[in-house]
This record gives sequence, C-alpha cells and structure tokens, in this order.
Amino acid sequence: MNADLSVPCPRRRALKHVSSLSSGAPLAPGPRVTLNFHPDRTVAGTPILERLAGDGLYVSQFVTGTSNGGLTAHPEGDRWRWESRIFGGAYDRAEAAERPVYGALDLGRTPFGAAPRFGSAHFRLVPEILGAATFCYPDSAAEPVHFGVVARMSGLVELAAADDRDALDDYVEAQIHAPVRLDRDVEAIVLDPAHRGTPVEAAARLLPCPVEWHPGFRLSVAELRRHPGYRGPEFVSLGCALAVDGWLDARIIGDAVRAGRYDAQGLKRVWHLLARFGRVPSTLPAAS
Repeated sequence: MNADLSVPCPRRRALKHVSSLSSGAPLAPGPRVTLNFHPDRTVAGTPILERLAGDGLYVSQFVTGTSNGGLTAHPEGDRWRWESRIFGGAYDRAEAAERPVYGALDLGRTPFGAAPRFGSAHFRLVPEILGAATFCYPDSAAEPVHFGVVARMSGLVELAAADDRDALDDYVEAQIHAPVRLDRDVEAIVLDPAHRGTPVEAAARLLPCPVEWHPGFRLSVAELRRHPGYRGPEFVSLGCALAVDGWLDARIIGDAVRAGRYDAQGLKRVWHLLARFGRVPSTLPAAS
C-alpha cells in the first residue's frame, strides 16, 4: 500500500503534519497494528461482526456512533478537538468516513492485542498498513506531545519502553489514515476462547479473514476481590455478582451489556478489571 500517494487530501495532510512532529530512526520490522474491540456488541441493533461482514470495512466512531472508550466523536467534542490538535486541523471539515480509525502498535507482540482495555478481540493488520499510520504516546485522550510515523519512530518507541504506566494504558496508539478493508488489510481476527461455539464465532467465520484464538481472559472471584482499589470496590462487587461458578470472562460481561440491566460504564470498569488481572498465561491451556 502506497498510503502517501493514494489516500485523499485530508489524510495526506494529517500524515505530513505528524511526520513533521516525529523523530528518530524507522520502526524496526515485526510489530503489527492491532484493533481491539468487543466482538459481541451491537451497532444500531446489529451485531458488530454482522455489520463488519456487510460493510467489509472497519470504521471509526464518527461513523458508528459507538465506542469502547469515550464517545465524543462529534463536532467540538473531545475526540474532534484531539484530532484537530494532533493532525493540524486536517480533518476539521472532513466527512466522517474520511477520519482515521484507532488501534495500537503491538510492540510486545502480545497474543491479546496491543490495547485490550478496548476489547477482548482484535484484528491484526498486515504490515503494509503501517505506511498509512501515525502514532502517539500516550493515548490521544492524554494530550500527547510525542508522535511518530513508520519512517521516524525510534524516539516514540524508546519513550514508551521507558514509561511505567499501568498495563491497560501502556500502549502506543495508532491512527490509520486509510480505509481498513477486512479482505485486504487484516491478517486475522483473534478471539477469546469464551466465544467458542457461540454466535460470535459463527459470525467471525463469515468474515474474509482467518479466525485465531488467544489464551483468554478469565478471572476468579477470589482474585477479583483482591483489587478493590483498581477501579473501585463497587465494580468488584458488580463483577462478583455477574460471575458464573466463581469465574468471570468476556462472554459473561458481553451478555450483561446486551441484557441492558446494568450501567454501561460500570460494566466497562468490570471489563477493565478482567482485562488487567485475568489474562490467561499463554503457556497454559485457555478455558473454552
């Protein structure tokens, strides 16, 4: 993909602007951009994987009106302002479909994707997409001042490696300034084993990319109760109430979200607890 030549004007301007703010040597070969998301959620009442299969594209919250982070993608909203600052106003008058999609650079090549705080599943993108990407550290919501592009990246990588942020926040954010096509730009969708044999797996099998599995997120009630200070004791209590046979996993939280009986922000914090403390080691068999 020759991103600098093929993308529309706002995207070219955004890439050029961030390149001017970047420094250092090129990114070493190997890391992939991953797009973490919850595969059992819905968009306008349609299961997200069904919508992805129909559209064939991964799009931003400016298009979907949904988010696994903050939902501020509207004119003068926080996401709009962050993009205006980072990209030098390149997207201020752009259509929603022209705006970038967000992921993270998987420097550690983790099986869970680079930013699991945003979801139990992820798309692993092809290396060619890197030419259409810009990067920042920390997350764009934190008003970053450190940026990178694939040709000027070592400074950003070194900064991220030296930082000691919490494991859910310690990722290099990636912004993709080109359409992300599932049939061309995705190496695989990587799912949590809690979704084996479910409609999520069936829908994933209809996507034009391979299906893979990571070890899983699984947290015992006993371990959950050891972390009341992480997001708050009320969310530990909520997680314990949701647990089945003393365990919490991604499928249980997704079922609770779709049931609509619990506060969505509360369930997001329960997910943070699971994503932070419930990663099944890759050396052990994942629960299915």
